[in-house]
Amino acid sequence: MRVSRLVPVFLAVAGVCGVPSEAVARRRRPPPTTPDPNPNPTPDPNANPNGTTPPTGTEDPNGSMNFSTTDTQNPQPDPNANTQNPTGTNTSTDPSGLGGIGGEDVRARRLPFTETIASIQQIYALRNRRFELQPTANFSLNDPYVSHTGFGLAANFWITNVLAVGLNFIWFQGLNSRSDVDFRVARSANLVVPVNEYQMAAAANFSYVPVYGKFLMFNRFIFHWDLYVAAGVGFIRTRPIPVVDPEVRVFNYDFRILFNATVGLRVFFNRWIGIVGELHNYIYLEALENRQIADLDRPVTTQSGMTAACGSPNGPVCNSRQDPNTWIRERNAITDNVMLSVGLTVFLPVGVHYRLQK
Repeated sequence: MRVSRLVPVFLAVAGVCGVPSEAVARRRRPPPTTPDPNPNPTPDPNANPNGTTPPTGTEDPNGSMNFSTTDTQNPQPDPNANTQNPTGTNTSTDPSGLGGIGGEDVRARRLPFTETIASIQQIYALRNRRFELQPTANFSLNDPYVSHTGFGLAANFWITNVLAVGLNFIWFQGLNSRSDVDFRVARSANLVVPVNEYQMAAAANFSYVPVYGKFLMFNRFIFHWDLYVAAGVGFIRTRPIPVVDPEVRVFNYDFRILFNATVGLRVFFNRWIGIVGELHNYIYLEALENRQIADLDRPVTTQSGMTAACGSPNGPVCNSRQDPNTWIRERNAITDNVMLSVGLTVFLPVGVHYRLQK
């Protein structure tokens, strides 16, 4: 009884173990083929005359597959294989990278890049160890009774790119003129205002550039500019204009100590030329004409007596109308003259080249 019960169990186990061996020995199914677009292919000389394709491999008794030399040298391509190379880059010839998806309407378009970017230097016109010349025209601003107009020339040597030492010279003689305000006040109110005229002025200055930059004009032109301050000391030659007693009084030019404070702006056209504007504040001690005329009138008969000291044999009588000591009311009046200068700035040498740090 026990043996008859064990026989079915052994048969069932043997059947289960035999299933994997049959699956391993089964022939592999060929991959699906794609229809050939060429309906008339060129006949293969190695093809089977019966019209059947020879098997690519043979099966040995052990259940494994054997492949010929032709099969190993010309393997069939796998349609599901990845088309990228081992480095991960796409080897497709499609420049858009879309692989033909969606057609030409949705593919990326290559347009020319036409934007222009201009590179601007940090400091356009360097001044270090260069000479600067400034021819200018000068105009007084705060004297309503007389206008002081002059032509000047400034020369600077730049010790560094921001510090310079130089000289400034202005010529005024022959260009001073009394204004209409002075003429109308004297005629309408019978009043005169002491006025003075300049001959020339010169000063030694130190210049410093604290600010410089650039700006864009009309969205096209780039201009470089710098703002500078200057201070110095020098001299000015002035004299009073005889308006109280012009028949007798004659004044000569005299030297006065001059202090100068300046604020200027330069705008460069290129690396060596530009325009300049300056605002000067000249402070000095001025001599003013006396508005009183002495009662004693003793004319001088000789030409030499007009320049002689009072009390001398040929000189004028002291405290008389002809005495020059009575012509001046105040000899040391503090005067503040504000002037505007406009001109050109030229840097020499013009062809200097600097190599800036990147």
